[in-house]
Amino acid sequence: MIEFLARLEPQYVLVGFTVLGGLLAMPLALMSMRRLFDLKIASGTLLLVTSALVLSLGIGAALAAVSLRSYNRLTQEQEAARVSMRQLGPNHYAVSVQPKGERARSFELLGDEWQIDARLLKWRPMATIAGFDTVYRLERLAGRYSDLAQEQAAKRTVHGLAERAPVDFWVLLRKAHEYLPLADALYGSAAFVPMAEGAEYVVTVSGSGLVVRPANDAARKAVGAWK
Repeated sequence: MIEFLARLEPQYVLVGFTVLGGLLAMPLALMSMRRLFDLKIASGTLLLVTSALVLSLGIGAALAAVSLRSYNRLTQEQEAARVSMRQLGPNHYAVSVQPKGERARSFELLGDEWQIDARLLKWRPMATIAGFDTVYRLERLAGRYSDLAQEQAAKRTVHGLAERAPVDFWVLLRKAHEYLPLADALYGSAAFVPMAEGAEYVVTVSGSGLVVRPANDAARKAVGAWK
Protein backbone atom coordinates (compact mmCIF):
# COMPACT_ATOMS: atom_id res chain seq x y z
CA MET A 1 0.00 0.00 0.00
CA ILE A 2 2.81 2.43 0.93
CA GLU A 3 4.66 1.63 -2.32
CA PHE A 4 1.48 2.32 -4.29
CA LEU A 5 1.01 5.70 -2.59
CA ALA A 6 4.63 6.63 -3.19
CA ARG A 7 4.12 6.22 -6.94
CA LEU A 8 1.15 8.59 -7.04
CA GLU A 9 1.44 12.23 -8.03
CA PRO A 10 0.37 14.52 -5.13
CA GLN A 11 -2.36 16.13 -7.21
CA TYR A 12 -3.84 12.70 -7.94
CA VAL A 13 -4.10 12.06 -4.20
CA LEU A 14 -5.94 15.36 -3.80
CA VAL A 15 -8.24 14.55 -6.74
CA GLY A 16 -9.02 11.25 -5.00
CA PHE A 17 -10.05 13.18 -1.89
CA THR A 18 -12.21 15.41 -4.09
CA VAL A 19 -14.06 12.44 -5.61
CA LEU A 20 -14.41 10.79 -2.20
CA GLY A 21 -15.84 14.01 -0.77
CA GLY A 22 -18.41 14.22 -3.56
CA LEU A 23 -19.43 10.58 -3.14
CA LEU A 24 -19.88 11.01 0.61
CA ALA A 25 -21.66 14.36 0.36
CA MET A 26 -24.32 13.19 -2.10
CA PRO A 27 -26.01 10.47 0.04
CA LEU A 28 -25.75 12.70 3.12
CA ALA A 29 -27.55 15.48 1.25
CA LEU A 30 -30.30 13.08 0.07
CA MET A 31 -30.76 11.74 3.61
CA SER A 32 -30.96 15.26 5.01
CA MET A 33 -33.63 16.26 2.47
CA ARG A 34 -35.68 13.16 3.28
CA ARG A 35 -35.56 13.89 7.03
CA LEU A 36 -36.40 17.55 6.52
CA PHE A 37 -39.34 16.49 4.36
CA ASP A 38 -40.48 14.23 7.23
CA LEU A 39 -40.16 17.29 9.54
CA LYS A 40 -37.21 15.78 11.41
CA ILE A 41 -35.63 19.21 11.57
CA ALA A 42 -32.74 18.55 13.99
CA SER A 43 -31.32 15.41 12.36
CA GLY A 44 -32.04 16.75 8.86
CA THR A 45 -30.20 19.99 9.55
CA LEU A 46 -27.25 18.14 11.06
CA LEU A 47 -26.94 15.89 8.01
CA LEU A 48 -27.24 18.88 5.69
CA VAL A 49 -24.44 20.75 7.50
CA THR A 50 -22.27 17.60 7.47
CA SER A 51 -22.89 17.18 3.75
CA ALA A 52 -21.93 20.80 3.08
CA LEU A 53 -18.76 20.43 5.16
CA VAL A 54 -17.68 17.26 3.34
CA LEU A 55 -18.39 18.89 -0.03
CA SER A 56 -16.40 21.98 0.99
CA LEU A 57 -13.42 19.82 1.93
CA GLY A 58 -13.65 18.11 -1.45
CA ILE A 59 -13.75 21.44 -3.28
CA GLY A 60 -10.76 22.63 -1.23
CA ALA A 61 -8.80 19.52 -2.22
CA ALA A 62 -9.67 20.13 -5.89
CA LEU A 63 -8.43 23.73 -5.76
CA ALA A 64 -5.24 22.60 -4.01
CA ALA A 65 -4.68 19.98 -6.72
CA VAL A 66 -5.02 22.63 -9.44
CA SER A 67 -2.55 24.89 -7.64
CA LEU A 68 -0.07 22.06 -7.02
CA ARG A 69 0.03 21.30 -10.75
CA SER A 70 1.91 24.59 -11.25
CA TYR A 71 4.76 23.17 -9.15
CA ASN A 72 7.27 20.55 -10.35
CA ARG A 73 8.21 17.49 -8.30
CA LEU A 74 11.82 17.43 -7.13
CA THR A 75 13.52 14.18 -6.12
CA GLN A 76 17.16 15.16 -6.83
CA GLU A 77 19.13 17.97 -8.48
CA GLN A 78 17.70 18.44 -11.92
CA GLU A 79 17.60 20.93 -14.74
CA ALA A 80 14.93 23.59 -14.27
CA ALA A 81 15.61 25.95 -17.19
CA ARG A 82 18.05 27.11 -19.83
CA VAL A 83 18.79 30.81 -20.20
CA SER A 84 20.43 32.55 -23.15
CA MET A 85 20.95 36.22 -23.96
CA ARG A 86 22.07 38.78 -26.49
CA GLN A 87 23.11 42.34 -25.82
CA LEU A 88 20.91 45.16 -27.15
CA GLY A 89 22.91 48.05 -25.72
CA PRO A 90 24.82 49.18 -22.63
CA ASN A 91 23.39 47.26 -19.64
CA HIS A 92 20.49 46.18 -21.87
CA TYR A 93 19.88 42.52 -22.82
CA ALA A 94 17.26 40.34 -24.47
CA VAL A 95 17.04 37.19 -22.32
CA SER A 96 15.38 33.93 -23.33
CA VAL A 97 14.20 31.57 -20.56
CA GLN A 98 13.14 28.03 -21.42
CA PRO A 99 11.88 26.00 -18.43
CA LYS A 100 12.41 22.29 -18.91
CA GLY A 101 9.65 20.80 -21.04
CA GLU A 102 8.14 24.19 -21.88
CA ARG A 103 8.45 26.77 -24.64
CA ALA A 104 10.99 29.56 -24.40
CA ARG A 105 9.90 33.04 -23.32
CA SER A 106 11.75 36.28 -24.08
CA PHE A 107 12.30 39.24 -21.75
CA GLU A 108 14.30 42.45 -21.72
CA LEU A 109 16.55 43.08 -18.72
CA LEU A 110 18.55 46.09 -17.59
CA GLY A 111 21.73 45.71 -15.55
CA ASP A 112 25.02 43.83 -15.37
CA GLU A 113 23.61 40.59 -13.92
CA TRP A 114 20.45 38.52 -14.12
CA GLN A 115 18.72 36.84 -11.19
CA ILE A 116 16.20 34.00 -11.11
CA ASP A 117 13.99 33.21 -8.09
CA ALA A 118 12.05 30.08 -7.14
CA ARG A 119 9.75 28.81 -4.41
CA LEU A 120 10.35 25.43 -2.79
CA LEU A 121 7.90 23.45 -0.66
CA LYS A 122 9.37 20.64 1.43
CA TRP A 123 7.27 17.95 3.12
CA ARG A 124 7.74 15.93 6.29
CA PRO A 125 8.72 12.22 6.04
CA MET A 126 5.13 10.95 6.39
CA ALA A 127 4.02 13.05 3.42
CA THR A 128 7.08 11.98 1.44
CA ILE A 129 6.11 8.33 1.96
CA ALA A 130 2.70 9.17 0.51
CA GLY A 131 4.34 10.59 -2.62
CA PHE A 132 4.65 14.28 -1.74
CA ASP A 133 8.20 15.04 -2.95
CA THR A 134 9.75 18.47 -2.54
CA VAL A 135 8.26 20.70 -5.24
CA TYR A 136 9.46 23.94 -6.80
CA ARG A 137 8.19 26.70 -9.06
CA LEU A 138 10.23 29.31 -10.91
CA GLU A 139 8.91 32.69 -9.83
CA ARG A 140 10.81 35.74 -11.14
CA LEU A 141 13.49 36.92 -13.52
CA ALA A 142 15.18 40.23 -12.79
CA GLY A 143 18.07 42.40 -13.89
CA ARG A 144 20.46 43.80 -11.30
CA TYR A 145 23.50 46.08 -11.21
CA SER A 146 26.88 45.19 -9.73
CA ASP A 147 27.27 48.65 -8.23
CA LEU A 148 25.05 49.18 -5.18
CA ALA A 149 24.51 52.89 -5.83
CA GLN A 150 23.43 52.14 -9.40
CA GLU A 151 21.15 49.37 -8.15
CA GLN A 152 19.44 51.88 -5.86
CA ALA A 153 19.10 54.65 -8.43
CA ALA A 154 18.85 53.07 -11.89
CA LYS A 155 15.74 51.65 -13.54
CA ARG A 156 15.11 48.00 -12.63
CA THR A 157 13.37 45.26 -14.61
CA VAL A 158 11.48 42.34 -13.04
CA HIS A 159 9.34 39.73 -14.82
CA GLY A 160 7.09 36.97 -13.50
CA LEU A 161 7.72 33.38 -14.61
CA ALA A 162 4.88 31.54 -12.84
CA GLU A 163 1.37 31.08 -14.15
CA ARG A 164 -1.44 32.14 -11.87
CA ALA A 165 -3.52 29.39 -10.25
CA PRO A 166 -7.07 29.72 -8.80
CA VAL A 167 -5.61 29.08 -5.34
CA ASP A 168 -1.96 29.73 -4.48
CA PHE A 169 -0.78 26.61 -2.63
CA TRP A 170 2.22 28.55 -1.26
CA VAL A 171 -0.01 31.16 0.39
CA LEU A 172 -2.29 28.49 1.88
CA LEU A 173 0.61 26.57 3.40
CA ARG A 174 2.30 29.71 4.68
CA LYS A 175 -0.87 30.85 6.48
CA ALA A 176 -1.73 27.44 7.93
CA HIS A 177 1.80 26.03 8.30
CA GLU A 178 1.55 25.56 12.07
CA TYR A 179 -1.67 23.56 11.70
CA LEU A 180 -0.55 21.28 8.86
CA PRO A 181 1.64 18.41 10.13
CA LEU A 182 2.64 17.37 6.58
CA ALA A 183 4.31 20.66 5.57
CA ASP A 184 7.92 21.00 6.72
CA ALA A 185 9.66 24.01 5.16
CA LEU A 186 8.56 26.82 2.85
CA TYR A 187 11.40 28.88 1.47
CA GLY A 188 12.57 30.91 -1.49
CA SER A 189 15.82 30.54 -3.37
CA ALA A 190 17.58 32.89 -5.78
CA ALA A 191 20.76 32.86 -7.86
CA PHE A 192 22.38 35.57 -9.97
CA VAL A 193 25.27 35.65 -12.46
CA PRO A 194 26.60 38.20 -14.98
CA MET A 195 24.99 38.94 -18.32
CA ALA A 196 27.12 38.88 -21.47
CA GLU A 197 26.66 38.80 -25.25
CA GLY A 198 25.86 35.25 -26.39
CA ALA A 199 26.06 33.76 -22.89
CA GLU A 200 24.08 30.61 -22.11
CA TYR A 201 23.37 29.18 -18.66
CA VAL A 202 21.73 26.11 -17.17
CA VAL A 203 19.59 26.56 -14.04
CA THR A 204 19.35 23.48 -11.81
CA VAL A 205 17.36 23.00 -8.62
CA SER A 206 17.73 20.66 -5.66
CA GLY A 207 16.37 20.50 -2.13
CA SER A 208 18.90 23.16 -1.13
CA GLY A 209 17.84 25.66 -3.80
CA LEU A 210 18.87 27.00 -7.22
CA VAL A 211 22.26 26.71 -8.91
CA VAL A 212 23.24 28.48 -12.16
CA ARG A 213 26.07 27.02 -14.26
CA PRO A 214 27.68 28.38 -17.47
CA ALA A 215 26.75 26.37 -20.58
CA ASN A 216 29.10 27.91 -23.17
CA ASP A 217 32.40 29.77 -23.45
CA ALA A 218 30.78 33.23 -23.37
CA ALA A 219 29.12 32.44 -20.04
CA ARG A 220 32.27 30.86 -18.59
CA LYS A 221 34.30 33.92 -19.61
CA ALA A 222 31.74 36.26 -18.04
CA VAL A 223 31.72 34.32 -14.75
CA GLY A 224 35.51 34.08 -14.74
CA ALA A 225 35.88 37.85 -15.10
CA TRP A 226 33.08 38.59 -12.62
CA LYS A 227 33.97 40.93 -9.77
